[in-house]
Amino acid sequence: MRARTMARRLMSRLWFGLKRRAGQGMLLWLAIVLGQSLAAEGMGPDDIGHWSPPVWPAEVLRAEFINPTARYGHGVLGDALEWSGLMLRFAGPGQVPFGMAIDLPQDHVFEDLRPRLVDLNLDGRPDAAMVVETDMAQGAALALHGGDGKIAETPHIGRANRWLAPVAAGDLDGDGRVELAYVDRPHLAKTLRIWRFEAGALTPVAALSGLTNHQIGDDFITSSLQGCAQPPELLLVDADWQRLIAVQLAADQISSRDIGSFSGLASLEATLDCP
Repeated sequence: MRARTMARRLMSRLWFGLKRRAGQGMLLWLAIVLGQSLAAEGMGPDDIGHWSPPVWPAEVLRAEFINPTARYGHGVLGDALEWSGLMLRFAGPGQVPFGMAIDLPQDHVFEDLRPRLVDLNLDGRPDAAMVVETDMAQGAALALHGGDGKIAETPHIGRANRWLAPVAAGDLDGDGRVELAYVDRPHLAKTLRIWRFEAGALTPVAALSGLTNHQIGDDFITSSLQGCAQPPELLLVDADWQRLIAVQLAADQISSRDIGSFSGLASLEATLDCP
């Protein structure tokens, strides 16, 4: 399974390297996509004054990393390549897809496997992508990007070559607000942290040490969200990689329980089946 995942990661990076070269700006891309949207609606350049872009927050149909780069040599995910750009595709006018590329500055990379779509409004339509965005001098942060660019992010860890591993995002405690969960330095601090998104910002809610979801060199993350329980449970591994741990958030407090031995990804996946 690990070999297949690695192959997908490398092939994906090669594919995007062929499709899009570094130096292509967001304005050029938006111009191309705008022209495609106008053409799809039977409109020409003279009609541009009558065309209006999606009203943000717009529904995100798809998100993908673009422009592989070797400018940050951390290699925590098994190779020396990260990403310098993020492509978001939205539901545009008349449901015509609308694309937007976000290009990071030279001292940042997306140090991640894939973007994760998040429904910040809890209306059933994703409106942001959750990603690991790394400052090459200050380490990783968890960031939300949408139609207006970066929406919010957690503080960076504070030094280079320090990473965090996302777990999940959603209404984790049933209070009608979205929480984001990640493991802070899964190889060192091994601390689960939960943040809440509200009024356009992220604020810390709770933390629990002794948990992890990644080993150095793995091109996958060993954690998930179990939605059967109410409130939902986060599934992770204990710091010694021996036990599966289920975590819940309630009244801004984290509770945990041991749910069995850990023997690899298969044992984690077996817990995801709803009874």
